[in-house]
Amino acid sequence: MDQFLNKAIDILTTYGGKIVLAIVVLIVGYFVIKFLSKAFAKALDRTNLDPTVKQIAKKAARILLYIILIIAVIEILGVNMSSVIAILASCGLALGLALQGALGNFAGGLMILIFRPFKIGDYIESTGAEGTVSDISIFYTTIMTLDNRKILVPNGDLMNANVTNFSAEPKRRIDQDFKITNDIDADFVKSVLLKAASGTAGVLDDPAPFARMTAVDDDTYIFTVRAWCDTPAYWDVYFDLIENCSKALAENDIDDPEERIAIRMVQE
Repeated sequence: MDQFLNKAIDILTTYGGKIVLAIVVLIVGYFVIKFLSKAFAKALDRTNLDPTVKQIAKKAARILLYIILIIAVIEILGVNMSSVIAILASCGLALGLALQGALGNFAGGLMILIFRPFKIGDYIESTGAEGTVSDISIFYTTIMTLDNRKILVPNGDLMNANVTNFSAEPKRRIDQDFKITNDIDADFVKSVLLKAASGTAGVLDDPAPFARMTAVDDDTYIFTVRAWCDTPAYWDVYFDLIENCSKALAENDIDDPEERIAIRMVQE
């Protein structure tokens, strides 16, 4: 018992002051970190950054401050920092190898949120997935297809692939081809298609609609109709344009060569 008491007194004498100082630093540091975190959060809230980026930045800053505090406490206690750093480096390497894919997605998520190649509500196509972006998380981007299927695309894949953003510009162009038999006056077909395109609801006057013969294939003329519309109205205008142009051709007895062949086969 005497030996134990003597040893305890020696430890308290040697390390007591360091332990007390470490506890004081830990308590004071905790309140300092709370103050700095709130100040940093207020500064971030005044920026135009994405809300998800703000949350990640706040958490990252808080974690960094706590790491600095822990290192300071360890230093006060007199622990050999080279050993601590070696252990942390080993753990970090093992964790990085184990979570290599997740870290790639995390980095990809940060890049998407910072550089914003697309945003929620945009219609995009990439890595075999096409649809409307419904959510952007730190690891995955959620895409809803036109037939209401949900696709989760890893952010790492999105950042390493070409992404087509159909909603990036305020206007989009619609292109449609129509096959016409070559025994009909081309100028007449052009005027019919141009009138049908101009009369389609949602088609813009500037840039003006376009209707021209663009190819010849044996006994067939290929006419191309191009019309511009506001991006949000794209699909409505797309289908209306097809319907109006097809009706206009039929009303003016302008044949589709495939229909003419079908009629001949029935008559024979």
